[in-house]
Amino acid sequence: MASGFFAIFDDIAALMDDVAMASKMATKKTAGILGDDLAVNAEKATGFLASRELPILWAITKGSFFNKVIIVPIALLLNIFFPVAIKVILVLGGIYLAYEGVEKIVEFLFHRAKKGQEVIDECQEMNSNQEKAKVKSAIMTDFILSIEIVIIALGSVLDKPLAIQIMTVSIVALLATIGVYGIVALIVRMDDAGLKLIHNNREGSFLVKLGQLLVNALPLIIKGLEIVGTIALILVAGGIFIHNIDYFHHMLPAVPSIIKEFAIGIIAGIVTVVIVTLFKKIFGAVKSSK
Repeated sequence: MASGFFAIFDDIAALMDDVAMASKMATKKTAGILGDDLAVNAEKATGFLASRELPILWAITKGSFFNKVIIVPIALLLNIFFPVAIKVILVLGGIYLAYEGVEKIVEFLFHRAKKGQEVIDECQEMNSNQEKAKVKSAIMTDFILSIEIVIIALGSVLDKPLAIQIMTVSIVALLATIGVYGIVALIVRMDDAGLKLIHNNREGSFLVKLGQLLVNALPLIIKGLEIVGTIALILVAGGIFIHNIDYFHHMLPAVPSIIKEFAIGIIAGIVTVVIVTLFKKIFGAVKSSK
């Protein structure tokens, strides 16, 4: 009886060891997309009033958890019964990410507010509808990125038993959410930490200088994250197309993959933006004529 009891513990320990090794391997394979995920979501979670930053970030984090709860079991089931659907979902997600990235570039180049208007806009509070729209956009982008993270993690353990697949993918999904949004929370609260250091320490001290550095660095970091996040959206989209569409995968083999991914992402984004813009104009014309 006792020997059987301890044998169960040995089996559990062996399973946990296998899961730990598989999770480590899967995390390494998803490191690149996690970096893109961080850049994209940090950019999405900024631009709110200081008092609203953490509540909105928490709303996005909850949405990200819910995304993983939906994606993980569906990915496992599709991988067993209908694996081709995973590629279709990834490609559709890639189109959405390319659209988001190129739309940001178009907005920056052709629809920038004038200097005076920028100051007015920054001083105005974001209303609840604008907040909801931005949170919804952030959760939707997280959903697409989460699909790729889960699929990559699952792909690294396809040769393992189903139990290890389930536990590994679940652990990677959980770590992705906690890690990414934990770092984002630290970034958006940098200025508050800096102000506390400035107010609670003697003027001219090292801690006060550190606080001033944190306060001054935050706008630069946010601006940098906007740029990196936009580039990451396009690169991730291009990577999805290259890895899941054979024509793109074998096209221009001499060209470095990062250049090919960016070019394909940009082209897909431009085409999608043009189609969406035309659709909006046609729909608007039809609506106004009624």
